[in-house]
Amino acid sequence: MSTANNTATVQYVAVEPDLAGQRIDNFLRTFLKGVPKSLIYRVLRKGEVRVNKKRVKPEYKLMAGDQVRIPPLRVAEEKALPNANLSQVSRLNDCVLYEDDCLMVVNKPAGLAVHGGSGLSFGLIEGLRALRPDARFLELVHRLDRDTSGCILIAKKRSALRGLHEALREKTMQKDYLCLVRGDWPSAKRVIRAPLLKNTLQSGERVVRVDAEGKASETRFKVERRFGGLATLVNAFPVTGRTHQIRVHTLHAGHPIAGDDKYGDKEFDARLKAQGLERLMLHAWHLSFTHPNTGEAVSVTAKPDGSFAALIEALGQRG
Repeated sequence: MSTANNTATVQYVAVEPDLAGQRIDNFLRTFLKGVPKSLIYRVLRKGEVRVNKKRVKPEYKLMAGDQVRIPPLRVAEEKALPNANLSQVSRLNDCVLYEDDCLMVVNKPAGLAVHGGSGLSFGLIEGLRALRPDARFLELVHRLDRDTSGCILIAKKRSALRGLHEALREKTMQKDYLCLVRGDWPSAKRVIRAPLLKNTLQSGERVVRVDAEGKASETRFKVERRFGGLATLVNAFPVTGRTHQIRVHTLHAGHPIAGDDKYGDKEFDARLKAQGLERLMLHAWHLSFTHPNTGEAVSVTAKPDGSFAALIEALGQRG
């Protein structure tokens, strides 16, 4: 299925087998990228969208072979994909850790957003689409913050995306992160449960804080290595998947992550810059899940990049 641009006439779309089971509202939101969600629900409510010549509700689940009538709508023009020869794009070939017909796992570089927007010409997903022009479907399964590196899942089939999203909802997927935090993390502090509330500033910047009105959130921690009271390398396993969860939970615990411009400690960062701190010290190092097609266990590990590893080594030599 390909998305449309400006649809000045009625369109009729045949539902492919891979899309069976998807709700019509979600189908339209993907097919009509750039159309406001409110408009999609309005044309559904007014009966302008029809399936097999019948009106349907937003929760209607599509079946293979369904004929979907889509009325004329104004759709935002899709941005052109980046040039596959750009060094930042071509290097992504070397970042693929695992791939088959259904999905791929990529070691996302720090500093690369997962998708374009907010002044960014392109992100990881646009770069991958440029590298794979023949891929009919490439979608992010989950997200990583721009400055966080490591394992990220990309679905190559809609059925795989549904299966992996279900694994995230059922909490059967495990994502482990390495983070370097300020001070001496107590060994007894193994779980942080603190509700998180997300706010979006006028600038569009997202800021998250611990708040009783927020969503229930849980992260589990394990100490990996200590650096003389100055810092601790910990393994973080987020049970829930809230925005900035690990960054805010470590701050809440009194041990912010090194190099965090939003939730960090400037004095701590200044001390570490003398040791070579160059980036947010948060890396998704391990990902394990059940393959949505074969049912087999998949386990993928991503080594931290050079600047992350170099700082850990420098701190180890410091004692």
